Amino acid sequence: NMAAISYFAIPFKNRKAKNYNSLFMKEMKRITKLLDDIYEGSPWIDVNLTATLEKLSAVQAAKKVATQRNTIWEKVNHLITWRLNVLQRIQDKTISSPANYFSPVRDSSEEAWLNTLDKLEDSQVQWRLVLKKFKKKDLEKTYPTNSMSDYDHILGIVQQDAYHRCQIVLLAKVV
Repeated sequence: NMAAISYFAIPFKNRKAKNYNSLFMKEMKRITKLLDDIYEGSPWIDVNLTATLEKLSAVQAAKKVATQRNTIWEKVNHLITWRLNVLQRIQDKTISSPANYFSPVRDSSEEAWLNTLDKLEDSQVQWRLVLKKFKKKDLEKTYPTNSMSDYDHILGIVQQDAYHRCQIVLLAKVV
């Protein structure tokens, strides 16, 4: 069944046929659904990011559960920064990457926490827009500083979101 085959299981030289274009579109819809499910949908582990974050106060989000460990808020900022970084990369911008984007929260007010959640939401909207307009030919492009394809970068964001979502869910249980 051709519909069940991933676009990326097809050798590159054979990806020009019309039915492979529909496979590409299905693959992009699957990726978008994965991002959406992790963010605010129904992922297979039954816990999404926004349901966890919206229950937390600024005090909880900024609480360190152990020295030398990141707070929930710092993890959210890390998510936002990497999401925006990779968005720039897959839109042909070569940028430098500072050391892993974990920085302390300077303003731990409720207003600042809500602004952080708004920034996370904005990054989700930006990802959905970019993925919707993404071109098949762009997935094979490689980023000059790390030689990863745009497809690798996109799946990396899905993986990062899932990984940090789980960390945040666990931390939320103890703050």
